[in-house]
Amino acid sequence: MMNKDKLSNNWNQSKIKIKEKWNKLTDDDIQCIEGRRDLLMEKIKKRYGYSKDEAEKEIKSWEDHNKNCNW
Repeated sequence: MMNKDKLSNNWNQSKIKIKEKWNKLTDDDIQCIEGRRDLLMEKIKKRYGYSKDEAEKEIKSWEDHNKNCNW
C-alpha cells in the first residue's frame, strides 16, 4: 500500500492521476485533499456515494495499479 507520506511527497503527480481516476472530484476537493489519504477517502465517499469499505477498495486498487510509477 502506498503510504500517506509517499502520496504527500508526490502530490503534484498524484493529483493528476487521482483526477483521471475519480473525475467526479472537483478542483476544490483535490486542493483540500493535499496528499492525505484519509481525506481522499472522505471525498470519494461523498462524491460517489461509496461506503468506507468501497472507497478503501477503490483507493487500494488505484495504489496497487500505480505502485510502479516512477513519480
